[in-house]
Amino acid sequence: MKFQKISILFLILLTGFTFLLAQKQKGKATYYSKRATGARTASGERLHHDSMTCAHRTYPFGTLLKVTNPSNKQEVIVKVTDRGPFTRGRIIDLSWGAAKELGILADGVAMVTVERVDSADIIKVPYRSKERKELPELDFGVSTGAGSFIDAWAEQQKQNAHQTKEQLTKFKKENALENKKKALKPKEKQKKKR
Repeated sequence: MKFQKISILFLILLTGFTFLLAQKQKGKATYYSKRATGARTASGERLHHDSMTCAHRTYPFGTLLKVTNPSNKQEVIVKVTDRGPFTRGRIIDLSWGAAKELGILADGVAMVTVERVDSADIIKVPYRSKERKELPELDFGVSTGAGSFIDAWAEQQKQNAHQTKEQLTKFKKENALENKKKALKPKEKQKKKR
């Protein structure tokens, strides 16, 4: 009796977790639209269209899957963050970025091969180094040498001010002459009329 219970329990566990034993799955893949960016996934994370994530019905959240497009041999590693697809015949929903890497954007639905990847098999490229690097101190001292930028700028400002003063003086003289001529013309016309 005890052996029978153990064997039944073993069969239930074996059939309940067959997806973990399966090395490869073949089926159709679709992808999330860019409009889904920002939506919460079933794992609680927010979806971003450039992230390498996917939705799978049975794999636990955080599982890494290698998805291969057999038509062009492109492959990508994605992380399970959502549940789905719930359409018959489809085995995985990919993020827009993952679908782009696989070359299935134009197709919309494509045949793919999905296999589980152990995180130990992946060569990790650190996003940010754990060790802190000392940055050199920068000297922001003021330059005192002749011909510095400040000196050149000041000299240019003096020249511009001198030119502006000359132009303004010339303009005032011309304007004063024109005003005198205009003032004389009406008086001459009045004398002629009398």
